[in-house]
Amino acid sequence: MKTKTFPHGIHPQEFKETTSNKSLQPLPAPEKVIIPLHQHFGSPAEPLVKKGDEVFMGQKIGESNSFFSACVHSSVSGKVMKIENYNHPLGNPVPAVTISNDGKDRVFPDIKEQKDPLSLNPEKIRQIVKDAGIVGLGGAAFPTAVKLSPPKDKPIDTIIINGCECEPVLTADHRLMLEYPDDIIKGAELVRIATGAKKIILGIENNKQDVYNLLQKKIYTFPLEISLLKTKYPQGAEKNLISALLKRAVPRGGLPFDVGVVVQNVGTVKAIWDAVAEGKPLYERALTVSGAGITSPKNLIVRIGSLFQNAIDYCGGLQDSANILVMGGPMMGLAQGTSDVPVIKGTSGILAWAEPEHITEHNCISCGRCVTHCPMGLVPTQLMKYSKLDYLSEAESRGIMDCVECGSCQYSCPAGIPLVHWLRVGKHKITDLKRKKSA
Repeated sequence: MKTKTFPHGIHPQEFKETTSNKSLQPLPAPEKVIIPLHQHFGSPAEPLVKKGDEVFMGQKIGESNSFFSACVHSSVSGKVMKIENYNHPLGNPVPAVTISNDGKDRVFPDIKEQKDPLSLNPEKIRQIVKDAGIVGLGGAAFPTAVKLSPPKDKPIDTIIINGCECEPVLTADHRLMLEYPDDIIKGAELVRIATGAKKIILGIENNKQDVYNLLQKKIYTFPLEISLLKTKYPQGAEKNLISALLKRAVPRGGLPFDVGVVVQNVGTVKAIWDAVAEGKPLYERALTVSGAGITSPKNLIVRIGSLFQNAIDYCGGLQDSANILVMGGPMMGLAQGTSDVPVIKGTSGILAWAEPEHITEHNCISCGRCVTHCPMGLVPTQLMKYSKLDYLSEAESRGIMDCVECGSCQYSCPAGIPLVHWLRVGKHKITDLKRKKSA
């Protein structure tokens, strides 16, 4: 079958064979969980509990009145030990609720199943998704209820479900599609109902032929088609996926809404089905623990607030040679200074390996590889110079804010220039400047 794709991109070695055939296993709940109140795009949640309170599994413990935010729920039952700043995998410490696990998994009494989830109206679906604290589980952690609420002047005609998992090493989404295909399909249908779209396209890279074959047998009762995509990085980026499947170009500074599309990750639509059908909030997620530095790599279902170290220990611990720890994939993941950080909603992987020899940075040789491979059609070396020199208006006018920080430029640079670092610095400078002007 002919595969679809987008222009440019790269083909890094996949390293998926280590875990692609390993079923998802539940990580035993730890003695305590440390649940950050800010683990999503937008405003942090405010605590709804205090020290000494008894809480149930699935109970809401944090909430914000902001439209761009997400509720936070307890992943165990037990007692609140403290609420204070704690290490966060995205950088600076943030307020977190520490809960002592009583080991009983007492479920919050208000959690109830829906008899006929697919008969619910759009507003009800959106409200359940919001109350469940669901965010994009591909890594961006954008509040899903916002995505299900397109502006009235931007009608949605197509839902795209991202089953690419294009990052090397990660395989948890692959396993979700193999082990929970019906939940994913029905979750996608709920997204379609909530947005008023006409059709659903589930995009899968052609290195997952087993998933394609399985899902083709499952979709007969839904307006859903499965499309095979060429295995290429970053195939799963929203704008690239829309380009590959629909040949539509999201405008500079725009969103998928602007071209009539909503994109959701397979893990996210499963979480939507769990919330709407079973009343289950988002308090656990699938992730991959792998890399040459992990003794026994696995795919796990992990309670939010479990420490990275809990997952690493369950996978046999670190190899002696391991000296780098990353949250996410090897291309876009974030290096960690400690394993004493909690799993959050955006934790798609925990990877460890031996850091390679230091790469010496050289002057740009004008080879053009970064331009050739950039999926957004940017000129990374020029943007890097603008960022270094604080030519921020020039950087913005030439598209630096469209950079998705995929790392394709840096991966292909023979001079070893840390291009992503400088583009990220430039984006932060521009964002900070705009914030100060609007204050």
